[in-house]
Amino acid sequence: MANPTVLVRMKYDQRTRDYVARRTAEGLAKKDIIRCLKRFVAREIYPHLPHTIQTTESLPQTA
Repeated sequence: MANPTVLVRMKYDQRTRDYVARRTAEGLAKKDIIRCLKRFVAREIYPHLPHTIQTTESLPQTA
């Protein structure tokens, strides 16, 4: 299933449209191009997600 974000970018974002045209000229199928774009969007968004800090120390027990 195609990601709505990817589909909108394929239709309206000029950088993405150029990318799709280039990859199509290279012989990639639309399905493969969408897969690549999903991965790109995930890499672009990931740094903006909140991250929790995990420690290896155990928390003190309260009675």
